[in-house]
Amino acid sequence: MQSSSSSSFVRSEKSAIVGFRKSLNAKKMLTSNANEKDIIVSNDRNHGRRRSSARARLLCEAMVGGGNRKYNFSAGPAMLPLDVLEEAQKDLVDYKGTGMSVLEMSHRGKDFMAIAEKAEKDLRELVKIPDNYKVLFVQGGASTMFAMNVMNLCPNGTEKADFVTTGAWSKKAFQEAKRYCDASEAATSKDANFSTIPERASWNLREGAKFVHICENETIGGVEFKETPKIQDGAVLVADHSSNYLSKPIDVSKYGIVYGGVQKNIACAGMGIYMVREDLIGNPSKITPTMMDFKTHSENESMYNTPPCYTWYISGLVFAKLLKDGGLEAMEKRNQEKAKILYDAIDASAGYYNCPTDSKYRSLMNVPFTLAKGGDVEKKFLKEASDAGFESLKGHRSVGGARASIYNAMPKEGVQALASFMKDFQLKNA
Repeated sequence: MQSSSSSSFVRSEKSAIVGFRKSLNAKKMLTSNANEKDIIVSNDRNHGRRRSSARARLLCEAMVGGGNRKYNFSAGPAMLPLDVLEEAQKDLVDYKGTGMSVLEMSHRGKDFMAIAEKAEKDLRELVKIPDNYKVLFVQGGASTMFAMNVMNLCPNGTEKADFVTTGAWSKKAFQEAKRYCDASEAATSKDANFSTIPERASWNLREGAKFVHICENETIGGVEFKETPKIQDGAVLVADHSSNYLSKPIDVSKYGIVYGGVQKNIACAGMGIYMVREDLIGNPSKITPTMMDFKTHSENESMYNTPPCYTWYISGLVFAKLLKDGGLEAMEKRNQEKAKILYDAIDASAGYYNCPTDSKYRSLMNVPFTLAKGGDVEKKFLKEASDAGFESLKGHRSVGGARASIYNAMPKEGVQALASFMKDFQLKNA
């Protein structure tokens, strides 16, 4: 029998998750009685442990109910908003009475054209994209766009381009650029194991450089730029936003190019989105393939050939949802709240969990952490977390440990549940 304070706590937790539970089939409980026993702590333990366990148990019950919807912490492809998935499911076979699925539509038919036009309109409104910027919906993702950027900005192949490498993705962009231009590493945090961002004063930016490239958020190291850096006169700023796209407001006018794949924080895989200043379009390298020329996509409304229609459609549903939910200002506030819950849990663990990222640049999207005991305890943590319904917490293969990707679609309840699980695991495995 629970104490009155514990019962009160349980009631408050039930209230907090009721909205999420309504979307699930509540007929199933946890995946097994064994898992439940691992979470529920008996009454003879201290009160703090009871509270932590009750929280974890209730939130996990909501999470792994009959619909088998897990809290998916994957770095990408990643969790999508449940209401977006449900709307897509409702219209999958017969989209809005057309008698066709979006999967079957001609990309030049009036039905898909309407989907595409609304998606761009909503994106422009959401991000406040200036009129002198083109929005391009292209096949592939950032790894393809690494080369596209250089081919379109460096027509002679000898132009200078400066790169700030703060992790695996900016490093890959730099390596790709070296094939097509005079690319230089202006600054790097490699010596700090990519756990920070070099101070702006240390950047060796070259006079006459055509552009400066940054990755706004590194998914592996969990570092994120907190403000748009000022660069040298005459250069344009090119920024990979793949993993924090639409997570917060940005001033597009400070960039020449904003780009990224959509599979992390917007939609399903298969498409990238560009925001390109118009004067940067139309002078590519002679070796640029037709499908990698900005002008090809700009002049043909991103429909020179068949685009990734369904990903474009899902992106449009997400844009509309973000507008309905208050825009990017509201989204940033929610993301800050979620990240604080998880970082606070790590910082309050007295070193049991450790986030290696410089606190000034901690990402709101990707939270890497290790367990002080490492080894078998870390493996046990990842296994028990997976058994409890927390999907894809294993850190990237290049660094190990754990990583929680808490993109826009991750509900606050999911982060609360994970933080509770972490506290409970520490109590049982101190």
